[in-house]
Amino acid sequence: MPDGVIVKALSGYYYVKPIENGKAVTTEGQSAIQCRARGVFRNRGISPLVGDHVVYSLSDHNEGTVNEIMPRHSELIRPPVANVQFAVLLFSLREPDLNLPLLDKFLVHIEHSGLDTLICLTKQDLLEGEEIAKDDPITYVQELYERIGYEVIVTSTRTGRGREQLRERLAGHICVFSGQSGVGKSSLLNALMPSLNLETNEISMKLGRGKHTTRHVELIELDNGAFVADTPGFSQLDFLEMEVGDLSACFREFEPYAAECKFRGCSHLHEPGCKVIEAKDKGEIARIRYDNYVHFYAEMKDKKRRY
Repeated sequence: MPDGVIVKALSGYYYVKPIENGKAVTTEGQSAIQCRARGVFRNRGISPLVGDHVVYSLSDHNEGTVNEIMPRHSELIRPPVANVQFAVLLFSLREPDLNLPLLDKFLVHIEHSGLDTLICLTKQDLLEGEEIAKDDPITYVQELYERIGYEVIVTSTRTGRGREQLRERLAGHICVFSGQSGVGKSSLLNALMPSLNLETNEISMKLGRGKHTTRHVELIELDNGAFVADTPGFSQLDFLEMEVGDLSACFREFEPYAAECKFRGCSHLHEPGCKVIEAKDKGEIARIRYDNYVHFYAEMKDKKRRY
């Protein structure tokens, strides 16, 4: 039976693209094969995911059945996608304005999943001509996250800034595009490969947030060997799949200090001898990051009480 990768899941169907030697078969005019999953997966509580490498069989009508799901190297819950090598978090600098607490919340979820992250700041052109009263927000955000250890790329689909840098970074990889609604995920993908012609929508100025243009998870093949999972935008995320004790490990800059805390299992909130708090007070850990950690911790405790 042939091997393939699920590139789209929609309304109970799984669209499988054939692969050979671990790579998708690119044949002009060939579309993905529409498949159903065997009932045994449902009985076992298993759902195929976009990104799954599968073994499938063909029927007489060029439709298929997913018979086996190969072991996953990684798995995300929101968005539901498997075998991603890294995540690209897209956040706009304007329309909607950059939301650092939400960016940090996305980073927590990606860190918890075990993936590395590339931060992509979009709509740079909307800052041109603005009078920046104090600090350049681009420089501030880049320095903040690069100091922690994240890679940051600044892009503009109108001017082309960062486009080739991003293309080179994605080449040959499977990654997931995610981020706040309205930040231009589909527009950026169209800029990377104009033949995609993905649907885009203007920002909703009345609501101050983007419309949900992308309706399902789908792997999009670029012409540089990259597969990109373009996912629905989210305006909020919850922490229901995480334990509160896992949170501090998702703030990677805490790690060298947490190991030296006086108390084992330190929450880094109020304990005496907490090296994370000391580092924050000395400016070695950014206060905005620490404040977001405290807010997320309280949110998680509250959700655990209610559920």
